[in-house]
Amino acid sequence: MLKILHIAVENYAGVPYSYVQMHRASGDEAKLVTFYHTPYKFPEEACLNYFVPRNFISNYWRKSKIENLHKSVERKEKSYPIYFEPKNFFESLYFDVAESLRTKKIMAFIEEHELNKYDVIHYDGGMDFFRDSRIAKNWKTDGKKIVCCYFGSDLRSRGLMRELDRISDLNLTSEFDHLKMHPTVHYLFYPFNIDELPIRKKNDSEKIKIIHTPTNRKFKGTSLILKVINKIKKDRKIDFILLEKQIRSKVLDVKSTCDICIDQVGGAMGGTGYGKSGLESLGMGIPTLTNMTKEYEDFLPSNPFVVANNEDQLYSKLMELIDSRELREKVSIKSRKWVEEYHSFEKVNSALKQHYREHGIL
Repeated sequence: MLKILHIAVENYAGVPYSYVQMHRASGDEAKLVTFYHTPYKFPEEACLNYFVPRNFISNYWRKSKIENLHKSVERKEKSYPIYFEPKNFFESLYFDVAESLRTKKIMAFIEEHELNKYDVIHYDGGMDFFRDSRIAKNWKTDGKKIVCCYFGSDLRSRGLMRELDRISDLNLTSEFDHLKMHPTVHYLFYPFNIDELPIRKKNDSEKIKIIHTPTNRKFKGTSLILKVINKIKKDRKIDFILLEKQIRSKVLDVKSTCDICIDQVGGAMGGTGYGKSGLESLGMGIPTLTNMTKEYEDFLPSNPFVVANNEDQLYSKLMELIDSRELREKVSIKSRKWVEEYHSFEKVNSALKQHYREHGIL
C-alpha cells in the first residue's frame, strides 16, 4: 500500500480530491492538502486556510494579472517551457515577506498532519509551500518521490516553478496542449466518479434547454456563445441558461435538466478541449459542445464531443442537435459510455501506476 500526499493551491474543480478518492478506492492511503479554501464548496481536507480576498476588486485584479501574463508570453514569443518569475521588485518583495510570515505556520502544519510519513508527493498545479521548493527538496533528499500534475493555465501562463521541476520524478497533465509546453510531461485522463452525478431529468418542455456554465467568460468564449444563442432564438424555441458563480451541487442539479451543454468555444487563454464541467455533462449523457484542434480531436479515442471551433460551426452544430432528437440520443449514449471507459477510477489508476513503474516510483 502506497501513502500518497496531494498538495494543491486549492481543490480546483474538485480534481485534486478526485485523485485522492481514486487512491483510496484502489487500496492506497491518501490525503489532500490545500492552501486556500475553494469558494465553490468542493470537498476539502487539511487546509492552511490562507486569507485570500474574493471581492470584486480582488477578483478583477487576479483576472487581469492572468490575462497580462498570457499576453506577455505571446508578445515576447517565449518558447516553452516557461518559468515563473515575479513581475517586478514589489511582487518579489511581497512573496518574500508572505513566505517569511507563513514559515512557522507551515512547519507546524506539516507536523500536525504528519505529512512526512507519505511516500509519494503529488503537487497538483506544480507548487510547493515555498517558491524555492524547500519542502519538496527536503522530501526528495529523504527518498520520497515527487510527482507534478499540471492543470489549466499552469503551464500556459504562470510557468514552471524551476526548483520543483528540477527534482520532479514524474510530470503529468490532463491538458492536451501542455504536451508541447514541457519536454517530459505525460498525458493522463483525470479520474472521475460518474456515480457522483445526479440522475438526468427528462425535459418535457417544448423548448430545448441549453446550458453554459463558465468560470471565466473570456476563457470560455461566452460573448461568442451568447451571440450565437441570440441568433438561434430568432428561429427556434430554446431555453438558454447561463449559470455562473454557483456551488457545484446547484450547477449539477440544473445541468441534469438540460438537453445540450456548451463548454467552451472561441475563448482566449483557456486552451481547447474540456475540463471537469464538460466531463460532468458527458457523464450525465448531455451532448456537449467544445472547441478542439484537429490534432486533439484525433488524439482522443472515440471522441464523444460535438466540436465547434468558431461562430459558424457553433451555430450549425447547435441547430443540428436542436432539430434532431435522434441525434441527441445517439450522442448522449456515446458520451456516458466514453466517460466510464476512459475516466473511471480503475482505468486512470491503472495508467498512473504504469507511469509510476516506468519512472521508478514503484
